[in-house]
Amino acid sequence: MKILIIGPSWIGDMMMSQSLYRTLKFKYPKSEIDVVAPDWCRSLLHKMPEINQAISMPWGHKCLSINMRRQFGIKLRSRHYDQAYVLPNSFKSALVPFFAGISKRIGWIGEMRYGLLNDIRLLNKSAFPKMFQRYVVLAYKKNLINNADEIPKPILLPKLSVTKTELIQSKQIFHIPENLFIIGFCPGSAFGPAKCWPFYHYAKLAKLLFSIYNRCRILIFGSKKDDVIAKNIRELLSNDYKQYCVNLTGKTTLEQVINLLASCQVIVTNDSGLMHIASALNIPLVVLYGPSSPDFTPSLSKKVKMIRLINGYYKIRKGNMDNGYHKSLIDIKPEYVITVLIQLLTEISKNESINC
Repeated sequence: MKILIIGPSWIGDMMMSQSLYRTLKFKYPKSEIDVVAPDWCRSLLHKMPEINQAISMPWGHKCLSINMRRQFGIKLRSRHYDQAYVLPNSFKSALVPFFAGISKRIGWIGEMRYGLLNDIRLLNKSAFPKMFQRYVVLAYKKNLINNADEIPKPILLPKLSVTKTELIQSKQIFHIPENLFIIGFCPGSAFGPAKCWPFYHYAKLAKLLFSIYNRCRILIFGSKKDDVIAKNIRELLSNDYKQYCVNLTGKTTLEQVINLLASCQVIVTNDSGLMHIASALNIPLVVLYGPSSPDFTPSLSKKVKMIRLINGYYKIRKGNMDNGYHKSLIDIKPEYVITVLIQLLTEISKNESINC
């Protein structure tokens, strides 16, 4: 069976959608799964063993480009796909499988996509409250599963593959010594500062970590636009500590980020795309939530402590405090975070000792 998937355009959504890919590969072991996604996603998809090919879409994220999508779909006809899954809910995302003439086209109704999809599902959000559940259930026949509790267990969660060679090579490129205790900070968010823990809290946490874990390394991950945050964190550190706090924002490819995240012993992160990547690498995580809710897009790791001081979901784009931060995140103090971090590592160490 040959399967085409129109993938999401955000890192977090792409990571959660891997549960669908893994489920399809389990159900159809001989299937070939190709994913159409933005070019930047290719290195992420290459870390997913169940993916046969990552196909780069030749248009921008917000572009309608109907004629370009039609031509692209016509070119795909020669691949003779048996079925397609359309994961974004937009009208335009369903055009390519339609133009490609794929006989079975599956997805949620989204923007009234009758005709474009011929196996269309009506979403009961309360029945499938988490994003990854909404992806996974598409692998099963329509109306077979009516709520998340009915999804066959175990649910195959996102899982990225990083080789030892890839890990070593990425560490060598950025001159990160072997055999050190490495802590990752992911202080940015595509959403903006309203989902970010304040840079001065990260700086205070770094000081606490350096005082406990002698000569550890802290690696700060993020895109180029997160460089200011990373610089602000380092600016609050003494010169002795600065040399052990490495700003990698905007200096790495996504593949290198994945490899270097895999080298960390623990990661402190906001609710972000990098949080979902770290979860899929099974790295111990402390995740800091503010207005966004872990009820919808939680970390799917089994080695995670989530910290949130408020309840409910707040649909906001701007924080309510200085620098655009949200008070609920400002109220999470570094002293509490390091206590939770140490507790997490202690629990993992005990569990691993018991399982040995």
